[in-house]
Amino acid sequence: MSGVMGAATREALKQIFGDRYSENSSVLASHAGTEAHHEAAPPDAVVWPRSTPEVVEAVLTCARAGVPVIAHGNGSSLEGNTAAVSGGLCIDLTQMNRVLRVSVEDLDCTVQAGVPREQLNAEIRDSGLFFPIDPGANATLGGMAATRASGTNAVRYGTMRENVLNLTVVTPQGDVIRTAGRARKSSAGYDLTRLHVGSEGTLGVITEVSLRLHGRPESVRSATCRFPDPISATRAATEAIQLGLPIARIEYLDEACIRAVNAFSNLQEAEADTLFLEFHGSTQSVQEQVALFGEIANNNGGIDFRWAERDEDRNRLWAARHSAYKAVVSRRAGCRGWATDVCVPVSALPGSIAHAKSLLSQCTVPAAIMGHVGDGNFHVVFSVDTSSASELSQIAAINDALVARALASEGTCTGEHGVGIGKMKYMNAEHGPALDIMRRIKAALDPRDIMNPGKIIPSI
Repeated sequence: MSGVMGAATREALKQIFGDRYSENSSVLASHAGTEAHHEAAPPDAVVWPRSTPEVVEAVLTCARAGVPVIAHGNGSSLEGNTAAVSGGLCIDLTQMNRVLRVSVEDLDCTVQAGVPREQLNAEIRDSGLFFPIDPGANATLGGMAATRASGTNAVRYGTMRENVLNLTVVTPQGDVIRTAGRARKSSAGYDLTRLHVGSEGTLGVITEVSLRLHGRPESVRSATCRFPDPISATRAATEAIQLGLPIARIEYLDEACIRAVNAFSNLQEAEADTLFLEFHGSTQSVQEQVALFGEIANNNGGIDFRWAERDEDRNRLWAARHSAYKAVVSRRAGCRGWATDVCVPVSALPGSIAHAKSLLSQCTVPAAIMGHVGDGNFHVVFSVDTSSASELSQIAAINDALVARALASEGTCTGEHGVGIGKMKYMNAEHGPALDIMRRIKAALDPRDIMNPGKIIPSI
C-alpha cells in the first residue's frame, strides 16, 4: 500500500464522481473519525457513490494505485473506526439511501448501506413490521453491520449479528459478492456474512444489507424504577434475565448519569441508580412480565415505578436515555466524550459495575455509568479535556482496568462499539493465538492492505 493519493488517482475519481468528489477541508474534517476523543485523521478526498457499480469504480481506481479506502456512514462510531490513519479515499455511503425491497411475508428487507435505521422504520411502519436494533444514534445500517452494532433492544431481539441475513460487498479487488441468500439458515460453506459483520470495512465495502424484520408488538409498556445502589439495580436486571423474562429493553443509568440527563433533557427524575425498562407482547403477556419484574425489583429494593404507555411518553423516555452520552459530555464546555464499552457474562455484571464504581471514586474527571445490562454490556462515559495529558492518562488507566476485569470474567473489551483504533491494544489479550488467524484472513482477502488499514488488528 503506498498510502499516497497521486494526481492521476484524484483526476480519475473526479471524472467518475464529478461534484460528488470533494477535497474541501471542512468536508475532510467531518470524515476524520472524531466523534469521540480520538485524534482526527482526515482522508485525502471524499466521494459519494449512489450505487454498487460506482463503489466498484472507486475501489478499482484506488486499488490500482494502492490508495487506502475507508467506508463511511453517518460517522457516529466512537472508537475511531472510520479515521483515515493512512490517508486515502473516504467512500461516504449516505447517498446510497434506498430501501430496495420489503417482504412482509418473509419478514425481511434489503436496503442500501447508507439507509439510516430511523428511515427504514419510517418507511415500513404501515406494514406492521419494524427493525429493532437501536444503538441510540441514527446510524446507517451498513455502518451498523460493519461494527456489529447492538443497542437497547438487543436483550430480546439480538444484535446485528443475529439480524443480518446477507450482504452485498465490494472486495478489495473490485469484485461484487453476495455473502448468502435469504434463507433463515444454511449449512452451505463458510459463513461469509458473519465474517463481514463486525469487520469494520477492513475486508471490503458493504453496499447492501438484507435484514430480519419483526412484527410490531400488540402492547408496549415502558417504565423507570429506582434502586438504593448499583448492585441492587444490576442484580435485579440479571435475575430477570436468568428467570427468562422476555424484557425488550433493560437499561441502567447511575445517579451521575441521571443528573446529567435531567439537565440535558429537562427532566426531573430522582438522582439515583435507575433501570429503564420496556416490555413487548400481547396485553396479557405484558401484564405478566410487569408483575414478575415488579416482584424481582421489590426483592432488590426497587421503588417508585413510573410507567409510560402512550407513544409520546415512551418516546420521550427513550429519547432521554439515548441522550445520556451527550448529556454527560456536555456537562463540561469544550470537552469530548470517551466511552468505555466492556461486556461480561450477566452473572459477572454486578461485580463489574461495583469495580467500575470503585475506580471512579478516585477519578477527577467527570464520569457516569450507563449500560445495556440485560446482556452484560455497560459503559463508563467521561467528559474529557483532550488537551490535558493528566486527564487522558487517568481515563486510559481506568479503561485498562475495566478491560482487564472484563477479560478475567471471560468477557470482551467491546460489546458494541467495535475495535477501530481505540481497542486494538487489547486484541491480543482477548484473542491470543486466534488473532493470528485474523491476520491471515486479512492478508488473504486484502493482500495490499487498502481496506480501512490500521484498524482491528494491531501491528506485530
